[in-house]
Amino acid sequence: MRRTAGAAVAAVVLAAALAACGGGGGLRPAVGATPSPSAASPSPSASKPADRSPQGVLLSAEQVLQTARRAKLSYRFDNPDGTSDSADGVLYWAPRTIMQLARTNPGATDQLIVMDTVSYQGGDAATAARLGGKHWEKTGEVTGPDGKPETPFAPLVDQLNPLQAVTAAAAAADLQKVGEETVGDGTAEHYTATVPVADYVAAQQNLLSADRRSRLAAALGQGGVGTLTLDLWLNDKDQLVQLQRSGTGSKGDLEQVIQYSEFGGQLAVTAPAEDDTQDLSGS
Repeated sequence: MRRTAGAAVAAVVLAAALAACGGGGGLRPAVGATPSPSAASPSPSASKPADRSPQGVLLSAEQVLQTARRAKLSYRFDNPDGTSDSADGVLYWAPRTIMQLARTNPGATDQLIVMDTVSYQGGDAATAARLGGKHWEKTGEVTGPDGKPETPFAPLVDQLNPLQAVTAAAAAADLQKVGEETVGDGTAEHYTATVPVADYVAAQQNLLSADRRSRLAAALGQGGVGTLTLDLWLNDKDQLVQLQRSGTGSKGDLEQVIQYSEFGGQLAVTAPAEDDTQDLSGS
C-alpha cells in the first residue's frame, strides 16, 4: 500500500553534517562553497512563464532550479529490503557537486561531506575513538569508466537532486495537476506523474554521464521496482518544496520523501581541517 508524503522513506548511504551542526572536529570553509551575493535566488518579482499547463509549470521549475543551484533539504528514504535512512543537509547541484548531511536516524551520529570528487565521513566521537583522535576519514578521487574523476556517493546525490526529479516529471506523458495543498507552513500546488525507472533515467541524458545514469537506475530500481509514482509540490515561485517517489517491486516498496527550502540562499558548506582528517587515499 502506498504511504503518504509524511511516511518514512530511505537511502542506503551514510549521511552527514550541516556546517551549523559542527559534529566534532574542526571544519574550515571549502573553496568556492560560499556563494557570492550575485548568486542569490531568482527575484520573487520575476514574471512566470505564460504557459501554466502542468508541463509548462514543471519546465518553469526546471529554470528556477537551474538558477538556484543549491538548497537545504531534509529526507527520509525507505528501501524494499526494509532498511531506511534520514538526514538533513545542504546540496549544491551546480556548478560543482557539494553535499553536506547530518543523519537524523535515532542514535545516529555519523556524517558525510562530498566536495566534488572527494568525500569525508565521520565527524563524531565514535570515529575519533577509532582513528586515535581524528574525527574524519577522507576518501580520495576515483576515476570512472570515462577516465574522469567520479563524484563520491553519486547515486545518493542524484536521488536528492531536485533538478533531476523535475526534469523527469516534465517529460512524463501523464503529468497532471492534483490541486493546492498545505505543505509545512504554506500552500503548494501538487503535481503527479507515473514514470518507468528507465524513462526517469533517460531524462537525465543531458545532466548525467552514462555511468551515473546506470548507477541511478540501480538505486531507483532496487528490489525489482520498475515504475515510479512522482509527486511534486511547488510553491508560488515554482520552487520544488516537497518530492515523493514511490514504487513497488518484487521485494517490497521503495518510498522516498525529500523536502527542500532556501533555494539559492547563502548556504556555506565547510570541509574538515586537514589536521583532523585521516586520508584513506594514501596521499
